[in-house]
Amino acid sequence: MIDAGELRKGITIELEGRLYRVIDHQHLKLGRGSAQVRLKLRDVRAAHTIERTFQASEKFTPARLEACDVQYLYQDGDLHYFMDTESFEQIPLSTNQLGNAINYLKEGMALEMLSYKDETIGVELPTAVELQVIETGPSFKGDTATSGSKPATLETSIIIQVPFFINSGDVVKVDTRTGEYLERVS
Repeated sequence: MIDAGELRKGITIELEGRLYRVIDHQHLKLGRGSAQVRLKLRDVRAAHTIERTFQASEKFTPARLEACDVQYLYQDGDLHYFMDTESFEQIPLSTNQLGNAINYLKEGMALEMLSYKDETIGVELPTAVELQVIETGPSFKGDTATSGSKPATLETSIIIQVPFFINSGDVVKVDTRTGEYLERVS
C-alpha cells in the first residue's frame, strides 16, 4: 500500500477494481482542512481519463505490471502484431488496447509490452520517436524556429505542428507524451 502523497506520474494503481495510471498529481493544502490530493487518472483498459480528489491519508494498492521487450511487426486490419524478442512469439493487440500509441508505431520499433496478471494491457512507448514528414506546407526564406508553426503529416498519419523551416522528407523528433515537435533530426 502507498499513501496518496507518495503517488507520482506514471505509477499504476488499482482503484475500485480497475487499473489506473496516474497522469497528473497535485497536492492541495486548504486553510483549516486536511491536505488533499487531486489525481488525473487514465483507465489502462478503457483508455478514458477521470479526475478524482482524495484525502492525503488514503492508501492505494500499486499494480504490479510486468514488462517484456517486443518489436512492432505490422498491422492487419484492427490488429497490430508484436514479436516477443526472447521467445519470438507473435502477440496481436487491438487498436483499442494500444490507444494513442498507434500514432507513433513504426515497423521494427523496439518497445516494452505491459501485462497485468497474464493479461496484456498495452505497450510502453519511448518518450520520443523519430518520424519522417510526409506532407507540409512550403517554407519561405527567412523563416526561423521561433516565427510560428504549420501543420505537418508524419509517416504514421499523425498531424502535428512544426516550425516553418521543416520540409517534406525531413525527419523530426516527436514527444510521445504530448505529441509535440521537439527537434529536426535530418
